[in-house]
Amino acid sequence: MAQSLQPYQLDLIEKSMSVDALKFGSFTLKSGRVSPYFFNAGLLSTGPILAALSSAYAGTIADGQISSINPLPQFDVLFGPAYKGIPFAATTALVLHTSHGIEVGLAYDRKEAKDHGEGGNMVGVSVKGRRVVVLDDVMTSGKAVRGAIETVQRAGGEVVGVIQALDREEVGQDGVSSTVKEIEALVGEGRVRSILKMRDLLVWLEKNGMEKELEEMRGYRDKYGLK
Repeated sequence: MAQSLQPYQLDLIEKSMSVDALKFGSFTLKSGRVSPYFFNAGLLSTGPILAALSSAYAGTIADGQISSINPLPQFDVLFGPAYKGIPFAATTALVLHTSHGIEVGLAYDRKEAKDHGEGGNMVGVSVKGRRVVVLDDVMTSGKAVRGAIETVQRAGGEVVGVIQALDREEVGQDGVSSTVKEIEALVGEGRVRSILKMRDLLVWLEKNGMEKELEEMRGYRDKYGLK
């Protein structure tokens, strides 16, 4: 288990808790599992929390590109799936430029295709013939991110990475599969990166003396965590 967290990880955990986007307790997930924590990216909607989130996404991308193991490739376009991903991608593209000197275009999709003006369901820079990184919040079954990858591919782009806010590090309903590994089979090994993983939350809970929550999280990981 990693013993230290990056400043942008700490900032995101604390600010997410301040707006109840990250909560510890007892929550029934869509899968039917009863989880001791819950992350709701829809609540990441204030100036301070968007600043923390976009700094964390940008930091994860920059760190990924200099990684010695399976580095994240250089890319041209950041894609934010409608609707939640749109502000996340827009603010992250800005922070990549202002804080890391990484200049990329921004693209996103509409839920419904437009039949006038420029038409279609893609907005922003063209992804045709370009390398694209997709932003995601939490990957459960992977249905949403698969849809985003297909959208980019239909428009002629190549998805070379996926950055998610939180990796729950859980097995699928079959008890063995990993959604991250399934998506990496589509975009390349090591190219699904996460700002936070469940193990990072365990480190944070331990350092903050939250023993009850830590015990419940460890129990959940023993039952459903990737082995």
